[in-house]
Amino acid sequence: MSDTVAVRGFVATEPRHIVTEGGLPITSFRLVTTHRRYNRQASSWEDGESNWYTVSAFRRLALGAAASVAKGDPVLVAGRLCLREWTGEKQGMTVEIEAESIGHDLTWGRSRFTRAAGADPASDAAADAAASERADPSPPRPEGPPEGIPAAAP
Repeated sequence: MSDTVAVRGFVATEPRHIVTEGGLPITSFRLVTTHRRYNRQASSWEDGESNWYTVSAFRRLALGAAASVAKGDPVLVAGRLCLREWTGEKQGMTVEIEAESIGHDLTWGRSRFTRAAGADPASDAAADAAASERADPSPPRPEGPPEGIPAAAP
């Protein structure tokens, strides 16, 4: 069973792109969503609570995300929700999204799509199968909260 979610938020960290020894491209970043409410008495918008996610993209999506997404960008992410416990000096839980799709939120700006050179969906299936056999598809797991995020924070 898998839980698929769609989340709209802002890229909170510079995306980190790596290629494993097995040749698997992985791009990951932190995503923050903050609920906003309109206060009629004050006639202004107020920030509510924030939710934090670690987003991991693999293969061609990782390459596209690394070339297209930057800290501060408004994005839409769809993928599989995973809850991961971590331990070390402290312990906690990280909410991860193994992305299937990532795109800019056009509510906040404009974008122009550029097709990746050599895009061939048929060859993707073979590349995915080969990469899965060569490497562990799981992203690196943190031993604690990400840098700059307090342990009590998301």
